[in-house]
Amino acid sequence: MRKKLTLLTAGFATAALALTGCGGSTAISTAPAGSGDTETGSSLFEVASDVTLEGSPTFDKMKEADKVIIGVKEDQPGLGFLDAGTGKRSGFDIEIARWIAASLGFSADKIEYKAIPSANRESAIVNGDVDYYVGTYSITDKRKDQVGFAGPYFVTGQGLLVEADNSGIKSEDDLAGKTVCSATGSTPIQNIKDNFPDTKTTEFDTYSQCVDALKDGQVDAVTTDQAILIGYAAQDPDALKVVGEPFSTEKYGVGIAKDDTALREFINTMFTDGGETWTKIYDATLGESGTKVDQPEVEAY
Repeated sequence: MRKKLTLLTAGFATAALALTGCGGSTAISTAPAGSGDTETGSSLFEVASDVTLEGSPTFDKMKEADKVIIGVKEDQPGLGFLDAGTGKRSGFDIEIARWIAASLGFSADKIEYKAIPSANRESAIVNGDVDYYVGTYSITDKRKDQVGFAGPYFVTGQGLLVEADNSGIKSEDDLAGKTVCSATGSTPIQNIKDNFPDTKTTEFDTYSQCVDALKDGQVDAVTTDQAILIGYAAQDPDALKVVGEPFSTEKYGVGIAKDDTALREFINTMFTDGGETWTKIYDATLGESGTKVDQPEVEAY
């Protein structure tokens, strides 16, 4: 497997057009076990039986509760999305989360989902509100001070979303004097603050709130990972567009308790040995656009 991925292209827009419009997310929302499950995962992987994982307090907690609590995003088309009308969850991250659960011996009806804003991910993991988190969660050294990571399982890069008729912003080089929005606590907003001192920033709990602010003329651009932005542009191509090339590298990992080495190694082994399953999941979600990428190599630590 190669560590470097080819970033998603506009071809993803074609597949994402089939998704319904996304609504704003609350600070934290919870779905009961089995709520919002689809048939997708059942055809991609099997639920393991008689799983044992010595030395993992997180796994012990799951077994005692007879369920797994997964932190997710639900306003990111193609990655982590909840259709408010049908209650169905879909996307690459959702299927990765289900694959992990299945490998640990938990079927879809034993999964409880919690939508966690970017700024609250570390606290949700540290406090044990979720057993693990899968939701465009970039691996950084700063975050490793508080939580552990398995993976990466996907690599993308930071991009820009603007109104379709905006001709003044073509790349990150045009951000001076502009107002850029991203999620509180996210890697992209910190990158803007650190490296674009002439750019003003606005923050919300969710990216969908930033998109709404962009459409309302409150901000000039939205920034986050390009894979996320392409999904938003695909939902409303007459109003939104992605501009420029990615200007960072974001490695998505599975957030877990910092000292749960046994769980981290279990998930990393699953990724390393499960290349065919990873490819099936990608092809059934983001890959429906026709794009082809390589699974990134796990970075064990």
